[in-house]
Amino acid sequence: MSQSQPPTTQVKPAGPDGSEGHSAIPNGRMALLFMVMLVAAAGNTAMHSIMPSVGTALKISDFWISLAYSWSALLWVVCAPIWARRSDQRGRKAMMALGLIGFIVSMSLCAAVLWMGLSGWLAGAWTLFLFAIARSFYGGFGSAAPPAVQAYVAARTPRSERTKALSLVASSFGLGTVVGPVLAPLMVVPFFGIGLTGPFWFFTLVGIVVLVLVRLRLPNDEPQYAARGKTFGDPSAGANASDAIEDAEDRDEAEPALPEDDRPRLKWFEPRLRHWVIASLVGGHAQAMVMGVIGFLVLDRLALRDNLTEGTGIVSLVLVFGALATLLAQWGIIPRFKIGPRAATLSGLVVAAAGTAILGAADTVVSLCLGYAIASLGFGLFRPGTTAGTSLAVTRAEQGQASGIVASVAGASFIYAPALGVWLYSIDDWLGFGSIIAVCLCMALVSWRTLAGDELLTADRKTAE
Repeated sequence: MSQSQPPTTQVKPAGPDGSEGHSAIPNGRMALLFMVMLVAAAGNTAMHSIMPSVGTALKISDFWISLAYSWSALLWVVCAPIWARRSDQRGRKAMMALGLIGFIVSMSLCAAVLWMGLSGWLAGAWTLFLFAIARSFYGGFGSAAPPAVQAYVAARTPRSERTKALSLVASSFGLGTVVGPVLAPLMVVPFFGIGLTGPFWFFTLVGIVVLVLVRLRLPNDEPQYAARGKTFGDPSAGANASDAIEDAEDRDEAEPALPEDDRPRLKWFEPRLRHWVIASLVGGHAQAMVMGVIGFLVLDRLALRDNLTEGTGIVSLVLVFGALATLLAQWGIIPRFKIGPRAATLSGLVVAAAGTAILGAADTVVSLCLGYAIASLGFGLFRPGTTAGTSLAVTRAEQGQASGIVASVAGASFIYAPALGVWLYSIDDWLGFGSIIAVCLCMALVSWRTLAGDELLTADRKTAE
């Protein structure tokens, strides 16, 4: 599979509202969607590989470094559903562009703040405070892009293919997690005092390039109609609203959109979504704890606190192995074995627990890479599973809102879980890793009892799609 030209996904022809189509999503258009997700993932994982060394250089404790992401994550939780609903009105392209602008502004401000701190112009506490403020632009506005990309693909993909299609979208994010750690050490250059801020400046420029390409190459998709069927958002209708929407989606004609206030809004814990959201939220906390700890774990286990340049390189190496394992799950295992949402979620949690156990005992570069790779393989199965399950639990007309919930839940996992993981790890190694393992296994047991079966979820509904 080519990384630059991912395989096309078969869909139905676009209707007046920019919905599904019978022809394939063109390779060039899918590549643009890839790039939108990839640049954010690459920039953020590059940042994560650098920040442990930055914190050490600024003499800031690990806990406060990990907590610096919390405000951005909280904004992500609040704003992602808002942008997802807005994408139903303004189009997916506009929200992708807004997300890229948020990413660019955030990365450039973070670079400037850290450069001033590392140069001695700002005290460590002020540097971290301003860094958290700069990150808020990503949480507030960068959160517009992922749900727009997900909704764009989900609205053009039949139910039986949606797990595979959304896994492909997730894999673009996964590819970014490979690119980021690979490039991060190469961007740490001594010229002009750039140093550890190099990756931030580099990905700012890459984000600008991708924004220009999206503006120029991705077709406009501002919808003229919110949904098809007069019962949309009408709670007093005799028929079930969801069923009416699904029946109407096969018509050639479309009716004007109802006002935004008349549309039913999905909530996190409504019956159709509740179990998928709980699985995503709890399992996401386990993943965030692992990601929060890994950089500091590498520096400690390999005694690299006094050699930040080498430490940055080794942290990036471990992250690369984890990212490659994630891609193996999303590009290889899920499509090759046609794993459904429930199976991907359950198996992912169990594999992640096994990888975390290995990571907890690791004390060499090889064992650290192995443990993190196995844990990442598990989370690489888990994430597409819960994403696809959430998407399949709702109608096609609700995909924008569903994608917003997915993004919001993912952001909620990073509000305090990374800092919690680092705090537990600072008390005792196995207190941190044991907690992560327990969360994964308990959630796997609960999900086994509550999640809908794959045969029911992935069966095509002729009246709906």
